[in-house]
Amino acid sequence: MENYKKIINDIYLEIKNIDDIGKVARYIPELATVSPDNFGVYITTIQKDSFGVGDCDKKFSIQSISKVLSLTLAYRFEGIKLWDRVDVEPSGNPFNSLLQLEADLGKPRNPFINSGAIVVCDVLVSHLKNPKKDFLDFCREIANNPTLNYNEKVAESEKITGYRNIALCNFIKSFGNIKNNVEDVLDFYFHICSLEMSCKELSEIALFLANDNFTTHKGNKVLTNSQAKRVNAILLTCGFYDESGEFAFRVGLPGKSGVGGGILAIHPDKYCIVVWSPKLNLKGNSYKGMLFLEKFTTKTTSSIF
Repeated sequence: MENYKKIINDIYLEIKNIDDIGKVARYIPELATVSPDNFGVYITTIQKDSFGVGDCDKKFSIQSISKVLSLTLAYRFEGIKLWDRVDVEPSGNPFNSLLQLEADLGKPRNPFINSGAIVVCDVLVSHLKNPKKDFLDFCREIANNPTLNYNEKVAESEKITGYRNIALCNFIKSFGNIKNNVEDVLDFYFHICSLEMSCKELSEIALFLANDNFTTHKGNKVLTNSQAKRVNAILLTCGFYDESGEFAFRVGLPGKSGVGGGILAIHPDKYCIVVWSPKLNLKGNSYKGMLFLEKFTTKTTSSIF
């Protein structure tokens, strides 16, 4: 951990004040109110050693990073049947694209683009009596953190401006791949995206994907080792929308980004690391976050390849 601390601190100081060419997401009005100068990093190892710098304890809307958690819960319920509803292929298109749904008859390419995450939410609405509460309870259990919560202002902001997601859900419904009421599925989807965490909390909640022996404080295993391996594989190939290949090339870890500016990266059997910087590149991924993680895996030689 001492080696990680020095490297993280050195890289943080190196890029903290660089010219950040990214832009804060403004199509969700509530996200535009966040200071673009926020910058935090936190690492948690499977031995529970940890270290953070900068704004690592400030909560932010994790947005699409929450799709890792919704996928995990749906995978627990459905097992391999889940892949009948959503594929595991990279999309090569923007995260909110409708293009492939027509050709693929309403089956999204993967669970991390918006259409795929909406289908996953539909699966969960079918399984959960009180989807928003039950999903939050699941997150609180695996994080061992009863304070996790949604940001209702962000959820409402997404609902008011979520025309593309509303279109996606209705379009998929027309193919029969949404089983529940569209309004219920979308309300749940907008809420899971509004989930708030700090870099520290996010690095802790994802440890089940890094640690084969992970169990919750209640003694429950989150996923089987085989399932965790498959989720990590989808993260590597699909976690950054149409920049997933670039992230694998530059950083070399499974990971997931969100338009709130967070990036979660996982080194199986070693650690989870989270970087938060709200200004995004043209593909919707944190500019500083991508740069930080590239430098980090280069200096620690900790790519999975």
